[in-house]
Amino acid sequence: MPAVFIRADALKCINPLCTPLMTDMYQLTMAYAYWQAGRAEEPAVFDLFFRKNPFEGEFTVFGGLGECIALISSFSFSDTDIEYLRGVMTGIDQGFFDWLIKADCSKVKVYAIREGTIVFPRIPLLRIEGPLAVAQLLETPLLNLVNFPSLMATNAARFRLAAGADKKLLEFGLRRAQGPDGGLSASRYAYMGGFDATSNVTAGKFLGLPVSGTHAHAFVQAYSSCEQIRQRCVDGKDVVALAELYRRRLGYETSNIGELAAFCAYAIAFPAGFLALVDTYDTLQSGIPNFIAVAFALDDAGHRAVGVRLDSGDLAYLSKEVRHMFEVAAVAEARPWLAKVTIVASNDINEKASVLHALDEQGHCVDTFGIGTHLVTCQAQPALGCVYKLVEISGSPRMKLSENKNKVTVPGRKCAYRLFGADGTQLLDLMQHADDPPPRAGEPVLCKHPFEATVRAMVTASRVMPLHQLVWDGAGGGVVEPLPTIHEVRAHVMKGMASLREDVKRSLNPTPYKVSLSVRLFAFLHELWEHEAPIKALS
Repeated sequence: MPAVFIRADALKCINPLCTPLMTDMYQLTMAYAYWQAGRAEEPAVFDLFFRKNPFEGEFTVFGGLGECIALISSFSFSDTDIEYLRGVMTGIDQGFFDWLIKADCSKVKVYAIREGTIVFPRIPLLRIEGPLAVAQLLETPLLNLVNFPSLMATNAARFRLAAGADKKLLEFGLRRAQGPDGGLSASRYAYMGGFDATSNVTAGKFLGLPVSGTHAHAFVQAYSSCEQIRQRCVDGKDVVALAELYRRRLGYETSNIGELAAFCAYAIAFPAGFLALVDTYDTLQSGIPNFIAVAFALDDAGHRAVGVRLDSGDLAYLSKEVRHMFEVAAVAEARPWLAKVTIVASNDINEKASVLHALDEQGHCVDTFGIGTHLVTCQAQPALGCVYKLVEISGSPRMKLSENKNKVTVPGRKCAYRLFGADGTQLLDLMQHADDPPPRAGEPVLCKHPFEATVRAMVTASRVMPLHQLVWDGAGGGVVEPLPTIHEVRAHVMKGMASLREDVKRSLNPTPYKVSLSVRLFAFLHELWEHEAPIKALS
């Protein structure tokens, strides 16, 4: 089937700052040095990958590919970019700027793993093939567009694992995010990683994300009595009078009257979406009694309350007490629906044992978690650490050596395959030369540890999935195949997480996932390593 191409001008980065000028100065100085030496157009291959999974875990969610392709499709220096660079790159041959203003990605190919795929160290997320200088200029922007998105999507996926598939997760982090773009990116990749909605209205508009929100403590504090409510009725029923009636009848008369008024006002404004923040004064002595009174009044008007939000205190204890109070009131007034209204928790929640895992151990009645700071800032680990390495130039494989084996790069053009076991779980990822025939399901293949010759396994996979596909072909016309929507990427993440072994994705002491080399690539790596490593002289 012939490839389907999308016009390059149909794609655009969400952030207008994503241009070729969003780079480090040394990328431009290297490009100039390549150009001056007559090497700018030499064919080169770069790999973008990471060396270690984040958050002390053993998996990563790949995010950011869509923005990478959008950048590549529009990669072009403007006249004002060139004018600026002439002012900061003084004393160089002005012919470089004539070359630079014509530089684009029309000769570049990009092979990539599908966005939203669960990925592991050393496997290239992107393989960039093209003219040396242009491919070099792509390094910084591509790293910027992959590092935080992948970190953010991984963080979200870990919150989803900790909370459980049956809980709803809301991203509430815009006010704590690192600037406007940090907030928008966090909302985007939190949704990809498994969150259900965001409070970020800009993300809703530009990304099509579900948005969610209730009210803050200020709304409750703004009321001191029911006399401040001018519009009292919903569908002909005086909700305020009914709420005051239920407050007396149920013995809730010591609750804060201003809070009752605030709840009435909000319920009247949003009768089909009444969800109240109940901890402004006292959750159990005031917030919940007032909510119940207003919820019954709203029910008399033909509408069901949605639930409550807890934003402080011992969430495990409070959620169980709140649920019990709902159950008691539901029986007392013969309204069984009240026992099942939603309880939302949003008190500085993190993924590690101090909150989500601790709640699970203690038992709780929370249905939905609203998570902000720890999610959007990736507080547990602020950076992923992707790198961009030259692995081939003019057909000659290149590698970087290091005293630390983990920093030794695997040379040459490579592709990877995911091998699945008979039960459908992922066994390992196998990396091999791009031109080698792929492994086949049902046929044994020897898979070797990249650096330990005796660590190997003969694997017979029930299914083999190619990880890399051509996603950009500049000479061929642009983007190959339509890029998936954000909702399709999210579904892909969920599917990948479901097939990942439990021991790999557990929070405590997870099992490292195997990334192996083919026999031929293993031999090639170590042969080149021996050739490139200098011989030490001893005397």
